[in-house]
Amino acid sequence: MERRNSVALVTVHDPDKRNALTLDLSADLADAVADAEHDESVHALVVTGTPPAFCAGANLTALGEAKEAGLRAIYEGFLAVARCKLPTVAAVGGQAVGAGLNLALAADVRFANPKARFDARFLKLGIHPGGGMTWMLQRAVGPQQAAAMTLFGEVLSATAAEQAGLVHRVVDGDHDALVEAAVEFASATADVPRELLITTKRTMRATRSIAAHAEAVSTEVVPQLASLESPEFAARLAAIQARISGSA
Repeated sequence: MERRNSVALVTVHDPDKRNALTLDLSADLADAVADAEHDESVHALVVTGTPPAFCAGANLTALGEAKEAGLRAIYEGFLAVARCKLPTVAAVGGQAVGAGLNLALAADVRFANPKARFDARFLKLGIHPGGGMTWMLQRAVGPQQAAAMTLFGEVLSATAAEQAGLVHRVVDGDHDALVEAAVEFASATADVPRELLITTKRTMRATRSIAAHAEAVSTEVVPQLASLESPEFAARLAAIQARISGSA
C-alpha cells in the first residue's frame, strides 16, 4: 500500500501473470485494504493493477484445484474491497476479466483509460460466475447489459463501459495519468470528517435496497442527527457564521 496524502493506493502486482489472483495475491490485497481502514489518516482507497492488465481474473490452476474454502480465499481480496468502509475507486488500465471484473465492480467508482476492457468470461471458460458477480454487475449496469456480458460474452471497451454506466470517467493517457486522476478524484474526501464518510457509505448501502422514500428518510435521520451534534459540524458552522458576519 502506498500513501498519497489522504488516499491509500493499492496495486495488485504480478504483471508477468497479468495480475491473476492467487491465494497469496488475494491475501495481500485483503491485508492492504485492512491497513488502509486502520489508518485514521486515510479517507479513501484507490485500487489498480500493474500494467499491462488490471486483473486477468483468478489464477486458473488455483481455481481448478479449489473447493469451496479455496474459492472463498481466492475471492477474499476483492471482497475486502467490496466490504471496505472507506470510499473506493478502481483505476482500470487494462483487462478486467472474470474475478478481475469483480475487483473493478467491488469499488464504489470506476475510472478507466482507453486500454481497459471489461470481460466477464466465466462461461467461456466453462465456469459458473462466482464472487457475487451476477449481483454486482446487474446493479452496476442493469439486467440487460449484465446478461449481454455474462451470457453472450460481450466485452466492453472503456468508452462502451462509460456509456453503460459501468465506468464513471475515461481518462486519456497512460497508466500513470489514470492513477493520478483517480487519486485526485479520491482526494476530494480529504476535507470530509472520516467518520462521516464511513457512516454515509454505510447508509448508502442500507438505502440501496429500500423501496420507499419514507423508509430512507427514517434510515438517514439518526446518523444525520448524530452529525449535527458532532464537534466537526460545530466548528464548520462557526466558521461559516464568522465569514457571514465578516462580510456583512
